[in-house]
Amino acid sequence: MTTIVHAAGAAELLAAIPVLTGFTPRDSVVLLPFRGARTAGALRFDLPSGAIPAAAEFAATAIGLACRVPETDALAIAVYADAAPCQGGALPAVTLVEELVGRAEACGLHVVEALFVGGDSWADYRDQESAPHPLKDVPPPPPVPGFAGPAPDQFSGTELPAPGLFAAESVGRALLAVERVLGPAAQGRSRPPTPARADPRAQETALLLDDLPSFLEEVLDSPEALSPFATAALVWVLNRPALRDVALVQWASGIDCGDRALAAQLGHRRRGAAVPADIGGILIGDGPRPDGDRLGVALALVRHAIPLAPRDARGGPLAAAAWLSWARGRSTHAARYLDQAQSVDPELTFAQLLRTVVDAGMLPRWSFRAAA
Repeated sequence: MTTIVHAAGAAELLAAIPVLTGFTPRDSVVLLPFRGARTAGALRFDLPSGAIPAAAEFAATAIGLACRVPETDALAIAVYADAAPCQGGALPAVTLVEELVGRAEACGLHVVEALFVGGDSWADYRDQESAPHPLKDVPPPPPVPGFAGPAPDQFSGTELPAPGLFAAESVGRALLAVERVLGPAAQGRSRPPTPARADPRAQETALLLDDLPSFLEEVLDSPEALSPFATAALVWVLNRPALRDVALVQWASGIDCGDRALAAQLGHRRRGAAVPADIGGILIGDGPRPDGDRLGVALALVRHAIPLAPRDARGGPLAAAAWLSWARGRSTHAARYLDQAQSVDPELTFAQLLRTVVDAGMLPRWSFRAAA
């Protein structure tokens, strides 16, 4: 669903930003691309620190991303700096805002507003002689159906649930039993012979994984109600790169693509066959825009599984959570999960590659396309 808000002036625009972003920005630069009189979403960046010697480079990158939003013809700028209250004299980050405005105008974008929010007040960069305005006078966020309210900041929502000790121990034991059946290195339908004294529940789980796409689809139905063995199976899958890729592709595109992704991985493993470009492209954010709600459910599923897994088995699920966050356009959340994944396994290749993408400020190409 596209969120549409109406802002008649600067104060109303500030009230709308938490609705458009989903949180109250902290120490951030927020750009609002406009198509005519309507905003086309929001882009948030960490506020550069220090004297900002690279303001021009920052502005080029930020405005370049805004220009990728189709049909953008105008832009609003809002700088949030919690520790810098509005006072007399020049506002903080003036050089940065000048670079942003200059770059936007050079690209043919009309700058609608350039605002500063700091401490308990806000001000207009283009009218710095006027007294700051109290934040308490900014109207409340406009009501949007299905929106419960903004999160406190851009980091909110990355905290993992705290499971009970018994639940975590149950999943740990289930994972050991599943690994005895499936083997530590199995990468598809083929697996080692089942041990004679294997846990029957682990055998049943192994049978479910013989149809991996169906399993991946079924676990989306009840993310927080999985059995310990289903949770263990999910952790096992997400720690195998080829199977993790199948899961991410399927959650982003549907079970049919999951079937194709699994066939492509098996073909690559057995015969060295190339993975089709449209399947591999999904992992780098290319292709039709995924269903945001479906990605959200998949992320909830993975987040539920992470704290239940033994610590040394959390790397793959954490990297998957990072990718799902990035795929939803939430690079800040992705970076938080990557920090944890690389703490568990510094050599995790997928996390290293995704870290390069996130640190470079790259977003999925589908972020700049309208939802189907």
